[in-house]
Amino acid sequence: MARKTPEINSSSMADIAFLLLIFFLVTTTMDVDTGIYKKLPPIPENETQEPDVKVKKRNVLSILVNRNNELLVNGEVLSISQLRDKTKEFFLNPANKENLPEKSLKTVPYFGDVMVSKGLISLQNDRGTQYATYIRVQDELAAASRELKDEKAMQKWGKKYDELTEDQQDAVRKYIPVQISEAEPRNTGGK
Repeated sequence: MARKTPEINSSSMADIAFLLLIFFLVTTTMDVDTGIYKKLPPIPENETQEPDVKVKKRNVLSILVNRNNELLVNGEVLSISQLRDKTKEFFLNPANKENLPEKSLKTVPYFGDVMVSKGLISLQNDRGTQYATYIRVQDELAAASRELKDEKAMQKWGKKYDELTEDQQDAVRKYIPVQISEAEPRNTGGK
């Protein structure tokens, strides 16, 4: 008499595979995409375009990043590590220099009548600029803005900007209006 080999019961194999799949999905960490927080302007209500606003050259901090990841800031070659201080000096214009932005008298809540910079930043990248360089430039501009707001908040209330109330933060934003205009990347020569 020949013996039959017993078969393995595989009816629960699908259940085990499903449980393993769920286990790996739950325990695996996903790398979250990093990005830049930007508040985009609102969608215009009507289709008519506003006329182009003329801005004086002295009121614009022009930042160009070429395909070799080099910075040209208002015609001057700078390293990324120098960009934060250059940006802060540009907006503050403490000595009222002719080559830095004009200031206008505005009434800002909590601060009263103050001189507010008319400056804005124009950022242009080459299509060949590395993403890491683009992020570093954005980080330096954001850090300069944050430091300026922290300085004004500390002068007035003895607290950092993030610790202020919404109304106080709004007043600081009006006092230090950091505006960045980012142009579409282009090929500036080379390959």
